[in-house]
This record gives sequence, C-alpha cells and structure tokens, in this order.
Amino acid sequence: MADDITETSQTVAAGQLRAFIERIERLEEEKKTISDDIKEVFAEAKGTGFDTKAMRSIIRLRKKDQAERQEEESILDLYKAALGMV
Repeated sequence: MADDITETSQTVAAGQLRAFIERIERLEEEKKTISDDIKEVFAEAKGTGFDTKAMRSIIRLRKKDQAERQEEESILDLYKAALGMV
C-alpha cells in the first residue's frame, strides 16, 4: 500500500513536471516568434531611413522612469565632463 502511494506521488510529480516543461517550451517558442517580429519591425524602420540604434536607445530609455533617466543622464554628463568630452 505504501508503495502504491509512493508510485502515485511520483506519477503526479512527473505529470506536473512534464506540464511545466511543456508550458515553458510553448512560451519559449512564442518568445522566439515575438523576437522575430521585433526584428522585422526594426528592419522595416531601417528600410525607411530610421536609425535603429537610436530607436533601441529610445526604447531602453522609455522603460525607465523619469527620475532614473535624469540620474543616469547626470552621471553620464559628469563622466563626459571629467573626460573632456563636452
């Protein structure tokens, strides 16, 4: 009887593990599809004359809140001044 419970527990755990793995695999595939779509949008933007490096910088900045951006810009300005770049 104890063996039946252990075997059932292992079967349930194996089933849960398989379900998690399969969900992750599906999400990874979706992530790849989305990544490919993003690359296509950047290629389209580049084809119309936009600078994709600048676009990536803007996207990165837009993810940050205003205070974080201002702090980063202040430090960057300070470093540029220290190196005689301004």
